[in-house]
Formats: sequence, C-alpha cells, structure tokens
Amino acid sequence: MWRPILKTLIFTVVVPGTVTILVPRWLLSSRRPADLPPWLRFAAWPLLLLGLAIYLWCAWDFASAGRGTPAPIDPPKSLVVRGLYRHVRNPMYLGILAILVGEALLAQSRALLEYAAVIFGCFFLFVLAYEEPALYEQFGESYERYRQEVPRWIPRWHRARKK
Repeated sequence: MWRPILKTLIFTVVVPGTVTILVPRWLLSSRRPADLPPWLRFAAWPLLLLGLAIYLWCAWDFASAGRGTPAPIDPPKSLVVRGLYRHVRNPMYLGILAILVGEALLAQSRALLEYAAVIFGCFFLFVLAYEEPALYEQFGESYERYRQEVPRWIPRWHRARKK
C-alpha cells in the first residue's frame, strides 16, 4: 500500500508540481501589470483549494483502490470508479485546471489563464490519443461500460437509471 503512495507523491512533485508551480512562476516572472478585473481575486482561493482537494482525493483513490499512480508508466492495476470518478472520468485533470485558474485569478494574470487553456488542450488530446485507448486495452469491456456511463469532462452528479 505504501509503495503506490510514495510513487504518487514523487509523481505529484515532478509533474503537477511543474505544471502548477514552476511554469506559472516562470510565466509570472516577467509580470506585467494586472490585466484582469480585481474582483475576480475573490474566487482565487476557493478554486485553488478545491483543485488541490480534488487532485489529492483522486491521487489517494489511485494509490489505495487502484494500487497504482497517476503516472502513465505506472497506472492503477484496477479501474478506479469510486469517489469523484463516479461523476466524471477525468477529475484529476479538472483539479489541476482549477488550481491553474485560481492562480491566474490570484495573480490577475491573463497569461496564466491562457496557459490554463493550453494545458486543457494538452489534457484533452492526451486523453483522446493515449489514455482512453490504453484504458480500453487494459480493462476492456468494464472500461467501455464506464466510458458510456460517466462523462469525460462535465460531472454528472446523479447516476443514470438502468432500463
């Protein structure tokens, strides 16, 4: 149990840490004056905290229920369909995006908002080109049923009724 948790922590520092801390810091190092309405800052902390909570919850589910990590080279051994994964197929990516948007609002940076949009595009392409085919190959029909029942990006907070 501790091995997936340790590997998830290492992955989190390297990959999401780079995406949400190092790159935004670099983008803000050549900071221009604020270019977003100041009142948007009120949404920054709730988004940051929500995004962090989402990411940590999903990483925990990957390590504990899936016995793997978010890293594509060490994916979960079991299909994770609990927690937030009951409502949306990619909550971890949504958590990262919430963190980025929160950072953009806190820094009042249009550049960070544009970066978040680029990151979403990268997530979208990665999910379509690699992740979904790999999950189907690994989990077969159980992933296909999950894919048909749970939306990719916009959470569904109620279960579809069985006919």
